[in-house]
Amino acid sequence: MMSTPVRFFVLGAAFVAISGCAPLQSPSGSAASSADPALDTKAPLLPSALFSGQSKQFEGWHCSPARQHLITAVDGETLRLWSLHGAWRLPQAVVASGARYQDGEISFWNRGEQAIVETPRGQLKCELAASRAASTRQDHPGVMFRGQGNEPGWTVALAHDSPKLTLSTDYGDNVETLPYMVSVMDNEAGRVVLVNADAEDFFRVRIEAGACFDDMSGQPYPARVTLTLDGQQYSGCGQGIAPSA
Repeated sequence: MMSTPVRFFVLGAAFVAISGCAPLQSPSGSAASSADPALDTKAPLLPSALFSGQSKQFEGWHCSPARQHLITAVDGETLRLWSLHGAWRLPQAVVASGARYQDGEISFWNRGEQAIVETPRGQLKCELAASRAASTRQDHPGVMFRGQGNEPGWTVALAHDSPKLTLSTDYGDNVETLPYMVSVMDNEAGRVVLVNADAEDFFRVRIEAGACFDDMSGQPYPARVTLTLDGQQYSGCGQGIAPSA
């Protein structure tokens, strides 16, 4: 599949947005369905920008001079990279030392715990800040996406085989499994919005591909998750979980 140009949007020296190289595909390789959600009986196919691909690890980078934060995952000969405002993929390039990934004038070159990100508008110098093993189905059986947040602790887990999610709030004191409908499914942007299928108990889950660091542990995730429940809004991080190979 040929990639389309990656676009960057820069505020001053800051590198603040990244878009995909091509319309993102679900882990199964098919674009997500846009059919009437009311007719769906199977779980939707989520954008691949929410997943680690074949990578077993996420790495978080703190960069200067723009105080930018990036997440990476090495997926074979491709680098998956998330900024604060999106995600893209860079193919591997041949270099004498370290590992370099490049698409046109955009590159990510790391040597150990140091990395340099180059764009037509400038350069970022990055340092490895954190790493985390990618969640698997062994860790969370039957779950295709899991989000979490703190203060108070909450989690949301999307079932892999049906449009249902399990919502845990108040540090696990309240747990319920609820049906949902897909309100927004934007594969190219890596954005999904889910709402309750039962109007009596409103909730909304907004998932967006982008660098996210847990605000307590500092661990890196490829998605930001916003949960709206009972008139309150909670923010956290999340990751798509593909079936084990």
